[in-house]
Amino acid sequence: MPRHSTLRANATDRRRHEKTALELTSLPTAAGREWRVQAYLDRWLETRRRSLSWKRDADGNLLITRRNRKRRRGGPAPLLITAHLDHPAFVISRIVDDRTIEAEFRGGVHDPYFEDAKLVFLDAEDDSVNGRVVELRPPDDDCPFKTVTVRLSRNLPTLAPGDVGRWRFPSARIIGKGDRRILRTDACDDLAAAAAALCAFDRIRTRRGQEHVGLLFTVAEEVGFVGAIGAATNGLIAKDARLVCLENSRSFPESPIHGGPIVRVGDRMTVFGPDLTNDISDLCRAHATSHTAFRWQRKLMPGGACEATAFSSFGFLSTCLCLPLGNYHNMERIDEVVAGERPARVGREFIGLDDYHGLIEMLELIASGLDSRDEGGDLRIRLEKLRKKHAFVLER
Repeated sequence: MPRHSTLRANATDRRRHEKTALELTSLPTAAGREWRVQAYLDRWLETRRRSLSWKRDADGNLLITRRNRKRRRGGPAPLLITAHLDHPAFVISRIVDDRTIEAEFRGGVHDPYFEDAKLVFLDAEDDSVNGRVVELRPPDDDCPFKTVTVRLSRNLPTLAPGDVGRWRFPSARIIGKGDRRILRTDACDDLAAAAAALCAFDRIRTRRGQEHVGLLFTVAEEVGFVGAIGAATNGLIAKDARLVCLENSRSFPESPIHGGPIVRVGDRMTVFGPDLTNDISDLCRAHATSHTAFRWQRKLMPGGACEATAFSSFGFLSTCLCLPLGNYHNMERIDEVVAGERPARVGREFIGLDDYHGLIEMLELIASGLDSRDEGGDLRIRLEKLRKKHAFVLER
């Protein structure tokens, strides 16, 4: 197990980690149309093919493990760092005429944000054309998603059904100084988490004793955990696999940006595996005691649902770590808009880079320490010792 002092990346590695976050979170992606992100992962894997093995299922979920990894008898169960590759976005369903298209919106955004919204659509070669929403229709029997009619700024003959569109924003950038720097970008959810997973695993994969740690990237999370449910039921992952699902969750005053990555104990649907969640919390608590620069939070985060719920429902031990997120699903001033404020404006999502680096450190901590903890850290054993120590109060 590496010394915990080696878990904090040096300045060169941190710059590289930030570059990965900028690149990944800038890629257009949508549920079922994650191929640009998949291509990025393929390039990442190609440079590491001597040390890694990988497999995609029919859905497009990607499992990455150490090459020639042999599970020792009695060794730890697989530990999979998991993130999804889609983000709420538009997918063209019909070309109406040279300057008009219809598109599905695959994800969750409140209706006012679509009013006269500025969009950009990309063809298969990444040629782009701007557009503006002129009509919004609710889901119906023919389509389970909201549908928009978009008027394009010009004709792009290569645009076709299945191409992806998104809100039109300036390029991603890092702003601020020191520990208060912010990444503002198209899609933190969940590509910032995917970037953290790649960066942490790049360090984990070279260490002895952590061969059981792998990556799982899922698809179509934003439309109902479609990929995760497939991975949970089609044999892609071992039945005893433990899943640490990564998310970007809406920040609230009690879960602030710059407060550190969050051990998420549950969402609006359920609570996660208590043993795994508590073990990770114990590791973080001990690490923070001896490393004062390490910040972390433990919160319920009931504002949405995450893949840990899906995996738990299918019998897997799972929990969630998340980054506190601003402009959740690209919605500025959500509460005010729900209360009636107009106009509603979309904006780039944003996270604290200190939280992002903290999540990478947290993942390395889990990989190195989760299966080498002294049994004295087990909650049941601690409670039994506590009873033995204080049972005298029951004596008559």
